[in-house]
Amino acid sequence: MALEKAVAHRPGAFKQSNKEHKHGRHRSKGSISISSKGKVSVKKLSKRNKRELNRDQRRNQAMQIRQSKRDEVLAKKRSLGVMDFAPFLVCVVPLNKDIDPNTALTLLCQCDQEAIVSKSSANVTHISVPRFKQRFSFVVPERDHDFAILDTLKVADTVLFLISAATGIENNEAIIDKWGNSILSTSFAQGSPTPLVVITDLESVVPKKRNEHKQQIQKIVNKWLPEEKVMVMDKNVDGVNVLRKIGNQKRKSILYRDRRPHMFGEEVEFVADTEGTLGTLKISGYLRGTALSVNQLIHIPGLGDFQMTQIDAPNDPHKFDKKNKYVNTMDSDDVSLIRVLERCDPSKQESLESENIPDPMDAEQTWPTQEEMETAEKEQKLKKVKKVPKGWSDYQAAWIPDDDTEFQQDQSDNDDQDLNDEFMDAMSEVISENSEGDNGDQDFASVTESEVAVNDEKYDKDIDVYAEMEELDKIKAAKSDKEFPDEIDTPKETPSRVRFQKYRGLESFRTSPWDPKENLPSDYARIFQFQNFDRTKKRVMSDQEDKDGALPGWYITVYVKHVSHLLWENFKQTNAPVTLIGMFPHEHKMSVLNVVLRRTQNYNLPIKSKERLVFQCGYRRFITNPIFSSHTNGQKHKFERFFQPDSTMVATFYAPIQFPPAPVLCYKEINNKLVLVANGSLLSCNPNRMVIKRIVLSGYPFKIHKKSAVIRFMFFNREDIVYFKPIKLRTKMGRSGHIKEPLGTHGHMKCIFDGHLNSQDTVLLNLYKRIFPKWTYQDFIVSCFNENMEN
Repeated sequence: MALEKAVAHRPGAFKQSNKEHKHGRHRSKGSISISSKGKVSVKKLSKRNKRELNRDQRRNQAMQIRQSKRDEVLAKKRSLGVMDFAPFLVCVVPLNKDIDPNTALTLLCQCDQEAIVSKSSANVTHISVPRFKQRFSFVVPERDHDFAILDTLKVADTVLFLISAATGIENNEAIIDKWGNSILSTSFAQGSPTPLVVITDLESVVPKKRNEHKQQIQKIVNKWLPEEKVMVMDKNVDGVNVLRKIGNQKRKSILYRDRRPHMFGEEVEFVADTEGTLGTLKISGYLRGTALSVNQLIHIPGLGDFQMTQIDAPNDPHKFDKKNKYVNTMDSDDVSLIRVLERCDPSKQESLESENIPDPMDAEQTWPTQEEMETAEKEQKLKKVKKVPKGWSDYQAAWIPDDDTEFQQDQSDNDDQDLNDEFMDAMSEVISENSEGDNGDQDFASVTESEVAVNDEKYDKDIDVYAEMEELDKIKAAKSDKEFPDEIDTPKETPSRVRFQKYRGLESFRTSPWDPKENLPSDYARIFQFQNFDRTKKRVMSDQEDKDGALPGWYITVYVKHVSHLLWENFKQTNAPVTLIGMFPHEHKMSVLNVVLRRTQNYNLPIKSKERLVFQCGYRRFITNPIFSSHTNGQKHKFERFFQPDSTMVATFYAPIQFPPAPVLCYKEINNKLVLVANGSLLSCNPNRMVIKRIVLSGYPFKIHKKSAVIRFMFFNREDIVYFKPIKLRTKMGRSGHIKEPLGTHGHMKCIFDGHLNSQDTVLLNLYKRIFPKWTYQDFIVSCFNENMEN
C-alpha cells in the first residue's frame, strides 16, 4: 500500500484551469499570492531597499563594512610597518598671549618614564612612547608671527589649543583674548587640522569651584568647537591621557592638503653655489599626504616656487627597532645609511615658466577695403592748419594734439583731479591753522596738566590725515553707490557719445548674447586656459594615484635648487618654519582666478574694487588688486564698485592656476598691520567669466501727456540723443519705453512709455561694458613683506 501511494499521481497536477471571469473587483493580496505561487518578480527584487531588511541583517551588513575597513587599515600598517609611519605632527597654539606653551610641553615630555624625548634643529620636540607604539612631534610656532602659525597648521595633523584656568572666568576675553579669537577664526577659515583643547593650571582654582570653572570654560569653547570636549592637563596621568587622545582620535581630512605631498622641515641647511648669489636648500623631514616626485615643482611659503635636483632617504633619526627600543642614527658616520631615491630628469622636469610669451606678429591681419583707402586719401588732401613754432617740420607738427583730444579723457580722471584739488585745499587750511597756532602760543596763559590732555600731540602723531581724508571720501562714495547704484552724472563738456563710446546697450542683461572672446586685452595673451577645466582636473587627480617617488611616512631630504642667498637670509630672520608643499601640474602657470568671498567682522568699512589686498589661496600667498562682481548664475555678472560689509562677492584677478577645493583668506593692510577682512573659497579658474560694468544715465520728466513725456537732463545735445536712440528706457517705478525723437538742441527728448508716467518718477538708461582685472600679481615673499611693513 505504501508503494502504491508513492507512485500515485496528484489529482490536481493535470487539472484543467479555465480563464477567470472578469468581475471588475480588485484582487486581494491573498489571491495574488496564491496565483503567483511564491514567485517574486525581478523588478521587486531590484527595488528591495534597506528598510525591508530585518534588524539582524542590518547589523550583520554594518559589521561586514566595519570589518573590511579595519582589514584595509591593518593591511596598510603591515605593509609599511607599525613604526614606519610619520610621527603625529602636533602644533601647540595658546589661545591667550599670556600663556607659555613650553610649560605644557615640558609636562608632556615628563609624563611617561619610558618615553624617549629628542629635539631637532628646527625646535621640534619628538616624544616616542613605546607602550603606545606611537611617536609624536610637537611644534611651538612664534606667537608674534601669525603667518608662521598658519603655515604650521597647513601641514600639522593635530592642533593643541591651550587654555589657562588661572586667567580667570569673570570676563570671557580673559580666557580667549582678542589675539586668540583671530587665530581661531583664521585657522578655521583656511582649514583647521584635528583640534584638541586642553586646560592647564586648573589646580590653582579652589577645589570646590574646579568643576564649575571647567564647565564655564567648556561653554566658551563650545562657541568655536561645539563637539569638542576639553581635557585637563596638570599631572603626569593627564599628560598620558592627552598623548593617548592624540594618537587615537579620528583625523580630520583637509582635501587641498591631503591630495598634495607636504612636509615640515626639521633639518634645514643652505649650501651656497660657487657664485654665492644662489644656492641649494636641503630640507629634511617626514613626508605626509601623497608621494613626492623629484620632477614636480614644490612651493615653500615665504620663498616661492622651486625645482628639485635630488631626493635622499637617510635613516630615520627617531626610530624604534623591532624590540621597541629607540635607535639614534643622527650620530652615525656611515655614509651608506643615506641612499639616493631619485635624481631629476631635465626632459621630464616641469618648467618654472609661468607666463605665455605672445608673438606680436601672431595677430589678425586685415587688408583695408577700397572705401577705407579712398577715405584716407581724402583726409590726406584736407590739410589741417596748426600753429607751430618756426623751424618745425611736418613730422613734428603731427605730434601736436588736436583741440578735441582734451575732451576725450576719462571723466573719472577729472573727478579724481577735482577730489585731489579739494583735498589739497583742505590740507593747506589745516597746515595754516597749525602754523597760526604755533605762532600764537605766547598769547595763551599757562595751565596745569589736568586741564589739558598731555597725550594730544602723541595722539596726532599716530594719525595720518591724508589716509583719514581718503577713507572719508571712500565712505561717501560707497554710501552714494549703495543708495543710487551705478548712477552717474552725464558730462556737460564732453559729448556722451564720446565719453561712453566703449559702452553698449542690452535688450536683457541675462539673455542678450555677448561673445566672451570679444575685445580681449593684451594680458590675455600671457595667460593659460584649459579647453575643459573639469576634465583636466580629473586627469591630474588620477595621475597622482599612480605617481612614483618618495612615499608618505618616509624620512627624506629634498634638495631645492636655485634659492636666492639674500632671500634665504631674510627668511631666517623671521624665525618662520620651513614647510614644503608639492604642486600639481600646471599650478605654476598664470591664469584668471575667481574666488567667492564673505566679509568678516574685523573690518566694517567698504573695500573698493582694484584696491591692493593680500590673498592666501590654498597654500599660496600673494598680493593683487582684484575686481569684484556679484555671485550669481548665468554668463554675465555685474561689476561691483565696492565690497560692502555683510555681503558676498566674487573677486577676479590674475594668479597662478590652482585646482579646487582651496580655502581663501583676504587681508588688508591697515596701519602697517594685516587684518583679515574676508574669507571664502576658490570658485573656478575661468578666464571666460564676464564681469560687466553698468552705468545708469538718469533723466527727469519735464512734460507728461498720457503715455508720452518730455525728458530732460539725460543728455545735453541733439547728437547724443540720436546716437542712443535705439536703447530702451526704464523707470524706477517699473515703466519701460524708448526715445522717439529729440526736441531742440539742448537735450530735451520725447519718449514713449508703456503706461502713464508719474511726475515723481526717474527715467533711466543702462549702458554696459566688460572690464578686466589689471596685471598686478606679486608673490608675497619675505622681502615683499618687509617692504610693506617699512612703508
